[in-house]
Amino acid sequence: MRMDELIEKKREGQALTESEIRFFIGGYTAGDIPDYQMAALLMAIYFQGMNRAETVNLTMAMAESGDMLDLSDICDYAVDKHSSGGVGDKTSLVVLPLVASFGVPIAKMSGRGLGATGGTLDKLESISGFNVNLSEAEFRRVAREAGIVIVGQSKSLAPADGKIYALRDVTGTVASRPLIASSIMSKKLAAGASGIVLDVKLGRGAFMKTLEEARALATAMVQIGVDAGRDMVALLSDVNQPLGVAVGNALEVAEAVRTLRGEGPPDFHQHCVEVAAHMLRLAGKGERWSELAGARAEADRVLKAGAAFEDLRRMVEGQGGDVSQIDDPRKLPQAKLRYNLHARASGYLAAILADQIAWATLTLGAGRRAKDDEIDHAVGIEVHCNVGDAVTAGDLLMTLHANDEASLQAALDELGAAVEYSPAPLEPLPLFHGVVDGREL
Repeated sequence: MRMDELIEKKREGQALTESEIRFFIGGYTAGDIPDYQMAALLMAIYFQGMNRAETVNLTMAMAESGDMLDLSDICDYAVDKHSSGGVGDKTSLVVLPLVASFGVPIAKMSGRGLGATGGTLDKLESISGFNVNLSEAEFRRVAREAGIVIVGQSKSLAPADGKIYALRDVTGTVASRPLIASSIMSKKLAAGASGIVLDVKLGRGAFMKTLEEARALATAMVQIGVDAGRDMVALLSDVNQPLGVAVGNALEVAEAVRTLRGEGPPDFHQHCVEVAAHMLRLAGKGERWSELAGARAEADRVLKAGAAFEDLRRMVEGQGGDVSQIDDPRKLPQAKLRYNLHARASGYLAAILADQIAWATLTLGAGRRAKDDEIDHAVGIEVHCNVGDAVTAGDLLMTLHANDEASLQAALDELGAAVEYSPAPLEPLPLFHGVVDGREL
């Protein structure tokens, strides 16, 4: 088998066999296939696409390029979630303790943020001492003792994906549906989940801008999981405006704590309930309450009662974090400066542009422009309004948290046109645009 022949075959739009896919994944991971040949193949895939069987075979080859995590000593059925990333998306910090509170063990490997989208690990590291780099033995111990653990992804999981993504990032081949789907799902399959809930974001604050793009990606990922023998569901959720109020690491942790105590923003509360209900259904707990509707009602009741807060607390303690910062979020990192941004006009809010808010937050120092950048956990933006709200000129719209005047001014410049007004009433934005259920594919 020769790499140049596979490049030519895919260039002409032909389907690659499983053995051909395993050949180039194994060879590239081992260093036997050079970057220039893999880049050529990736570009051919970018233009010609892949069919369902090819995409599944690519995903499994990448998943099996390293360790495949076995969680059977922790739980009989492992359920996981993945968000494609959105502005203000601190969902894992609430959903996972909420699901764990029902007796469903959570052993999750998560990621960091790059660019305008924050990562779960970065948010958790706002808590002093919180260790996301546990050994496998520590990972399993905390999962068994606390019922919930969240750590960084092991480099031994799906190493082919890491190597290929780095090449895609510099060859203009990131925006390929089969390559995106296989990248995400290879890590999920390698991490040992039996059931997976995907939260696929769409809109200005997400990678997928339209409903059509998001549905197509969600369908591809659900198909991969189903064909690999997993239970799958994908939610299509809106991030044209930030989810909840807080955007920025410590601010988002504080909001997650408030939400777990039953005091969170209504949109974020409802979003977390929906994701948790689908996870509970996959884990079998939905049988107690007539499937999804009952699981949703129970998740809502528990979240409003604040009963899941102790599960977050056990995880923080188990991973070495300062529990006092969870008990009193005012002890989390605090920025030196606060600046309130007020409405310029009266009327109704027609748009709160999540992408501009994200870039302003990045300007404050809450994220990374490059992988080695240091994060300032204290800074960020609180967005106190939603699309459709009636406002009067001078009303409070946002609060910026900054640590120096220069970054504050630069962030304000970024926010210059982030809010749009309408003289007529508008409908609120939907939280969700639909579901892709693996049982129907």
